[in-house]
Formats: sequence, structure tokens, C-alpha cells
Amino acid sequence: MHLLPNAKINIGLNVVEKRPDGYHNIETIFYPIGLKDELYVAKSEIVYSRKIDYSLEVFGTEVTDDPEKNLIIKALRLIQKDFDIEPVDIQLRKNIPFGAGLGGGSSDAAFMLKALNELFNLHLSDGELEKYAVKLGADCPVFIRNRPIFASGIGDEFSPVDISLAGYHFVLVKPDVHIPTPEAYASVTPRQPENKILEIIKEPVPEWKNYLRNDFETAVFNKYPVIKDIKDTLYNMGAVYASMSGSGSSVYGLFEDIPDGLKTFDKFFTFVDSF
Repeated sequence: MHLLPNAKINIGLNVVEKRPDGYHNIETIFYPIGLKDELYVAKSEIVYSRKIDYSLEVFGTEVTDDPEKNLIIKALRLIQKDFDIEPVDIQLRKNIPFGAGLGGGSSDAAFMLKALNELFNLHLSDGELEKYAVKLGADCPVFIRNRPIFASGIGDEFSPVDISLAGYHFVLVKPDVHIPTPEAYASVTPRQPENKILEIIKEPVPEWKNYLRNDFETAVFNKYPVIKDIKDTLYNMGAVYASMSGSGSSVYGLFEDIPDGLKTFDKFFTFVDSF
């Protein structure tokens, strides 16, 4: 079985308040984009022992951690708690960068759940798959139905949102910077936003730059000026809107046409919105 787990961007991101449990309540729109990993899952033809019930190969990035820490394997373990399924062989080709605020690992895990559901005829509904996915991470359920949604709470409370960027050209730039999520949250001051995201997105996209904020940008730009430089460069190239995604470090720009001069960036991706 061949699946294409896709990335997401954040359209606006307000860190609203810090909760008593130490987490933060946020408001954001998760928007699926066309940058995709490749996931292959098949029933294994090899007879494994009870302790070894899968094989995992990852291409496109160096993996040094224990495979059991991989979200794909954690998704497998969740399903195995409730279903007696056969061993599987898994291959993952990484195209979505790590530490970029794009949800690549979460997407891989969610698509793994969907793959196991189909491969073993588990007959789990999207709602049931989302309940498994939330155990893997707050943004994992986003990729089950895989459509634009407004998220609140810690990023795990969803409601439908009417938004389309169809026809816009995306330019996504990933600098050689990794921003740990705890570090990003520790640097931001929670606040109630002056303008609600759901109201701002009703305006024409070129107006977004005047009102739509990512609350992580101020602290991140101060510590990593290269990320601010990328955003400024995208606007100078003619982006109608540009923003850091999530807590960074990737920055995306929306263009009416693909701009010239993209070789200015060391690592970038371009695609037309397809969602």
C-alpha cells in the first residue's frame, strides 16, 4: 500500500493563554499543503518472532533513535492494543523537513493509522481514527480527514472552516535551523488577539499581512534573524502573504505566480495549492 502523507501550514497562530497544566491554549488554522512524504505499508512475508513484528526502513533522512520512538511505530502499537494484526513491512521516504512546523511526523503517524485500517479491514471510522491519533500528538488528528480546520484548545479542538487557497503558488523555505517547541513556547507571551483569525480570513488574501499574526515570530526572529530575513525576502519577491509556520523554522509565501530568484534560498519547495 502506497500513501502520501502531506504537510500542513498554520494560517495565523495565536497563543492565547497558559493553562494550569503547563500547556498553552492556541488558535490557528491548520491548512494541508502539497509537500508529501511517501509511506509504503504491506503485510510481511517474513515470519517474525513475538518481539520483532515489523520492519522499518527510512530514506531521505538519518534516523538514529530507537524505532519504537518513531510516531509510525507508536501508531502501530496503538492499533495492536485493540486488534490482532499480522506483522508489517514499512518504508518511509522523508521529503517533509523535520523541525519545520509542518507536522511531517504527525502526518506520517496519521497515515499509518489509515493504512492499517484499510490493510487489515478494521472498519474504523474517521472519528475512531481521530481518537487514536490524538494519543500520538495534538495535531495528528488533523491528517485523518485532511482538510482545513480551525483548531483551539491545545490544538486538539477542531471546527470546520471555509477557506481555500486554490490556485496560489506556495514557496516554502526551510533554513538550517531547528527550534525546539518547548523553547518556542517559553519565549512567547500569551495574549488575547486584537483580531480573530476567523474574521481576518474573510478578507482578501493580500490584506492578511496587515492583521494575521503568528505569535511565535517575534521571539523566534529575535533569536534567529535568518528566519525574519526569509520572510522579508519573500515579500520583496512579491508574496501576497508570508508567515512562519507553527513554531518554525520554515517560512511560506503565497504568490500569484512563481517568483524569480528562488535560488537565493539553500532549501526551498514550490507547489500549487491542491486542497
